[in-house]
Amino acid sequence: MSRRILIFSLAYYPKHVGGAEVAIKEITDRNPDIEFDMLTAKLVSGLSSFERIGNVNVHRLGMGSSVDKILFPMIGTWKAILLHRTRHYDLFWAMMVTFSSGVPYIMNILRRVVGLPKVPVILTLQEGDSREHIRRKRFGLIGLSWKCALLRTDLVTVISRYLEGEARAYGYHGPVALVPNGVDVAAFTKPSGFARIEVRKELGFSESDRVIVTASRLVLKNAVGDLVEALTYMPEDVKLLVIGSGELEDSLKKSAAYFGVASRVVFKGFVPHKDLPRYLHACDVFVRASLSEGFGNSFVEAMAAGVPVVATPVGGIVDFLRDKETGLFCEPGKPEDIARKIEIYLHDRILRDEIVENARVMVLARYDWNLVAKDMRVKAFDILKP
Repeated sequence: MSRRILIFSLAYYPKHVGGAEVAIKEITDRNPDIEFDMLTAKLVSGLSSFERIGNVNVHRLGMGSSVDKILFPMIGTWKAILLHRTRHYDLFWAMMVTFSSGVPYIMNILRRVVGLPKVPVILTLQEGDSREHIRRKRFGLIGLSWKCALLRTDLVTVISRYLEGEARAYGYHGPVALVPNGVDVAAFTKPSGFARIEVRKELGFSESDRVIVTASRLVLKNAVGDLVEALTYMPEDVKLLVIGSGELEDSLKKSAAYFGVASRVVFKGFVPHKDLPRYLHACDVFVRASLSEGFGNSFVEAMAAGVPVVATPVGGIVDFLRDKETGLFCEPGKPEDIARKIEIYLHDRILRDEIVENARVMVLARYDWNLVAKDMRVKAFDILKP
């Protein structure tokens, strides 16, 4: 009989797609012999309460509003009990410390009351908040949530050594498995005969423009404003493509106008993940000057696409980026240094090509989703095999 795993994720496809959601889908799709169910909050009106996405049966709970996440511990526990009575799960897999990830622990506490067996819990840490932010919350409700979750977790998986350190800082002494996020290398490899000029025309760039691209949520930690300001230190033919949406979009557009570079910045907005490669292939340098990162899928995706990367040495980025080997580091919060590192790529073709090749080889060897999914199977699912 095939094993059954119940996943707890606060958000999921199709309306919510970030590193955590991509990781779940890529890993579950590549383990077809395991049956996966998921409990997630509906959050957005119009979504169905049940849908099969890839290899996962997705159960969406709530009314389709932000209140759903607050109600999730209660309604999620009720739904999990009903499912467990008929599905008899072998493992619970909680994605990040959220309103949803508390449910498997509540289930195990109530197991004798509801007449169900204890189920091992895997907790995956994907958080991208800065160390200072996480630790400032240590004595509040967030800190209490971390401590309670880690106390009752059988195995923690982390996407970076940085997050392993955070788990240990919260007093977790159990087993930890490093299972990074990855990239679908085949999907991001530039196809032969790619029409670069056509994509550039679509975006309003000329073939002679040198185009910098960033892809992220437009929030403070991703420091897109520093990249906009960095344009002021570079020639007029250096343009910027911003992929993504978020709360800072309007203020970033105002910043571009304030710095006199609005005509050099294209805000593309949200782009479906499957369409991201064609935009990366049309650009010259990928930059994300993050103030914090749990891992950073976008960096390894750019590397797989053959686009050289500029990043900051924060969080999980240092696991895969070696300065002048697989990318270039810039100083966080320093637009002038961001510009300086971009200029190196634009003027030193030999170094650029060497970095691109080193990064491509590294991604193939360590971050292809086929390898990552196998890692998760061996280091987590099979370790806790009943």
